[in-house]
Amino acid sequence: MKTIGIIGGGQLGRMLAMAAARLNFRTVILEPQADCPAAQVANDQIVAAYDDEAALAQLAGACDIITYEFENVPVAAATLLARSKPVYPPPKALEVAQDRVTEKRFLNESGIETAKFHVIDSQADLDAGLADFGGKGVLKTRRLGYDGKGQRVFNGDSPAGAFAALGGVPMILESFVPFVREISVIAARGQDGAIACFDPAENVHRNGILHTSTVPAAISGETGTAAKAAAKAILEALDYVGVIGVEFFVTADGGLIANEIAPRVHNSGHWTEAACVVSQFEQHIRAVAGLSLSDGARHSDCVMQNLIGDDIDDVPEWLAKPSTLVHLYGKNEARPGRKMGHVTWLTRA
Repeated sequence: MKTIGIIGGGQLGRMLAMAAARLNFRTVILEPQADCPAAQVANDQIVAAYDDEAALAQLAGACDIITYEFENVPVAAATLLARSKPVYPPPKALEVAQDRVTEKRFLNESGIETAKFHVIDSQADLDAGLADFGGKGVLKTRRLGYDGKGQRVFNGDSPAGAFAALGGVPMILESFVPFVREISVIAARGQDGAIACFDPAENVHRNGILHTSTVPAAISGETGTAAKAAAKAILEALDYVGVIGVEFFVTADGGLIANEIAPRVHNSGHWTEAACVVSQFEQHIRAVAGLSLSDGARHSDCVMQNLIGDDIDDVPEWLAKPSTLVHLYGKNEARPGRKMGHVTWLTRA
């Protein structure tokens, strides 16, 4: 029986461990928080920091394959592990995804359109960038921001002090994109180079956090095909193995503007566990373990909704609804903005 190491112990690691068990793999979690959500269902946990070299050596010694559940794994740690064991997705994917400027340039070099952007290293850079964009744009830290954190939106208001207010760290200023909806594609590439895509989901965010994903998305067949083609181009350019999430803005004419990539299983792909025979989590395990991929076919239409903070109190009502899957993450404390679980209900089979 092979063992898969998973760096990160949150809900994504938890669902990966559950999928691995169904395919007869053992899992070991590397996570500094004891009794994390993933460790509750995995075979073992190494309680240590992600860059602890002794813990990384222990993980490599205990596992045949190593993967991760979030994109802020230290690149140095992934590179060190890759010297002794297969690490999927490859460390190069982390390097691209961890820096928004690097990510935008990579997408553009791959022939994929993004928002226009300026590199911001000072208040003067920000002033000049906003002047170029007519006073409007989104300022983001280049690293570590997620769920709307590390961002500020400008809509003609004064930028005075904004660079320092966000920490004075390297940033990126992105132009506004006049989009009509947001979609994402969850795609996978196997060790043999085979690629499979799930259908695009239409996403709605609240307070910078994903609220719902609806499948099918209200887009044309041509737009869906183009989104999948872009995801395939990204996978091939990175020599990727595993599941990736690619987010897009859709413009009024059906065009696509890539927003960001996530080198891991993705929140907007949770619907797959209810509406597909093989979920994104099993697809990822198949990919990193060298098994055949599923074709990603969907048997039902559906809506996935995150349970954020006190939404967890609504679980009894969700359990009473027909054709509804409830998935909770094993977190003891509900806090504002914290993902406690999700529900997916089928709308048509």
